Amino acid sequence: MARAKQAHRALRAVRRPAVALGIGALAAIGLGVGTAGAQSYTMVIAHLLPEDLSGNEIAPAMAHFKTLVEARTGGDLEVQVFGAGALGSEIETGKQAQSGTTVQASVMSSGAMSSFFSEYQIITTPFLFPNYRVAWAYFDGPWHAELMRGAIEQAGLRYLGTFDDGGGFVAFTNNVRPIRTVEDIKGLKIRVEENPAHVATMKALGASATPLPWGEVLTALGTGLADGQFNAPGVSSSFKLWDVNDYTTWSGHVFNSQSWMVGESWFQSLPDEYKAIVVDSAQEAVEMAHGIAALAAVRGWQESCQNFEECIILADDEKQKMADIARPAWKEWITGDFGIEASLVDDLWAEVDRIHAEIKERDQALFLK
Repeated sequence: MARAKQAHRALRAVRRPAVALGIGALAAIGLGVGTAGAQSYTMVIAHLLPEDLSGNEIAPAMAHFKTLVEARTGGDLEVQVFGAGALGSEIETGKQAQSGTTVQASVMSSGAMSSFFSEYQIITTPFLFPNYRVAWAYFDGPWHAELMRGAIEQAGLRYLGTFDDGGGFVAFTNNVRPIRTVEDIKGLKIRVEENPAHVATMKALGASATPLPWGEVLTALGTGLADGQFNAPGVSSSFKLWDVNDYTTWSGHVFNSQSWMVGESWFQSLPDEYKAIVVDSAQEAVEMAHGIAALAAVRGWQESCQNFEECIILADDEKQKMADIARPAWKEWITGDFGIEASLVDDLWAEVDRIHAEIKERDQALFLK
């Protein structure tokens, strides 16, 4: 009966609405290792997305992770999830995870992740992945895991997995004209994340990049400060961007990702058995989230085509033309201005090409006999 009540309380905790707790409030109520009660360890996880199990991929993944970890440790490792930015920005919660006292894990977008671990910026390569299967095989595979081990030494953060931010592959929206070719991008004022990699890509394609925080995007699009933006189709749907933009093109020129990082100092405080449980449970949650994110992208695209004046899927030959322009310019920026070794970029591109070829070969061997 006690165990049933404990499970019921845990489930209610996952479903609770986001609350505006600051780091100071967390410290005041004593969250962290050694929390009073039956459990010996507490893992507080922070992310920015709403605590809505049907509106994004991270909330249900975290709910599943909580269930797995608490069941496998008999409740001795309690998982507490705070979404909707309740505990602060990605940078703030990332710094808290480094110390591992009030927050033990944070989910960070590519820009924030690169501020902790600079090599992560290579993932912003334009047109890096040809499709979802290659992207998932890469992020869940050994090459990326080995790359992310560098974050332990550089930032004191350990990698647990990658989420497809809003569905991964992005789509343009804009007010000026439908984007069917690289020529259609030239001269457009495109809002980008405050990430120099995206600025470099848009400049290479002939657009004027306008870095803005997300909170200012709708106003910028509505007033003409920006002609357009790009995000996964699920974002277009969630924020009804058709109210401020007329056209959308699913270009897939960037694969948006979010990295799930846990503080190394806290992780090393766990018994070896619990470390294995955290890693195994995180991987299962991430793999589940891939499908949820892809569903959000598909739904978002269908709604986009019902509401924008025109929706276009960029043709493969036009993608290749854009890639041929954007990738060399992006590589020049990341090796010159950002200081990343060219060999690391080349190795990444080679690994993605290898995965793509391997998947095609396997498919032919299994299904074309």
